[in-house]
Amino acid sequence: MTQTPSIILVQPQLGENIGAAARVMGNFGLDDLRIVDPRDGWPNDKAVSMAAGSPVLGKAFIHKDWSDAIADRTRIYATTARPRGMEKPVLTARQAMSEIRAAQAAGENVGILFGAEKSGLPNEAVTMADAIITLPVDRSFSSLNLAQTVAVICYEWTAEEGAPVEFDPVGDPASREDLERMFEHFEDELERAGFFFPPEKTPLMKQNLRAAFIRGHWTMQEVRTFRGAVKALAIGRGKARIQRED
Repeated sequence: MTQTPSIILVQPQLGENIGAAARVMGNFGLDDLRIVDPRDGWPNDKAVSMAAGSPVLGKAFIHKDWSDAIADRTRIYATTARPRGMEKPVLTARQAMSEIRAAQAAGENVGILFGAEKSGLPNEAVTMADAIITLPVDRSFSSLNLAQTVAVICYEWTAEEGAPVEFDPVGDPASREDLERMFEHFEDELERAGFFFPPEKTPLMKQNLRAAFIRGHWTMQEVRTFRGAVKALAIGRGKARIQRED
């Protein structure tokens, strides 16, 4: 049986939406629910009531932040109705589920991010996504209820069951935790080199760099090689740096 993707609710505000999401996940056979920093704390009686006995809620993981929730995932999709100005593939739910089934059949661990009811996902989280999922809603009234969005995704996941999958894995995929460490290493050295200037543009510069790297679908070997290259550029391999004439 193919593993199901993780449903990750980032800072959900209403317990009712959490419970309804857990209920519909159970309806369609998804069982990995991750809840990030719920506004009203946890456990939540309203979530329990709305879940109507779904076992998914009882097994849900609570995370302090979204980066912790995606740390063990190798592929991430972000649901958002707003254009973010990022160079990322934009998929329908059906297209995304077809791609996710193929990726998971090849051994990848996939997570799908859902933002808070009012504010959606933070840009930093969207930056770490491989692709964006957008539902074809009416532009004049594009805001979907959180649980409704989860329901559409879960339905499309089940609808794709049995469809042929094609995915060509290359090496052992890097987890988001591995990529986060690589980014921090690289950004730290860029900071030391004075690359991030002016200071007020630093967040956007980091976002652009990370978005570019994410598109590469890194393997663990590539991460190790890149970090070795960054280290060599910063301090050399225990030898004096080679001096070249311009």
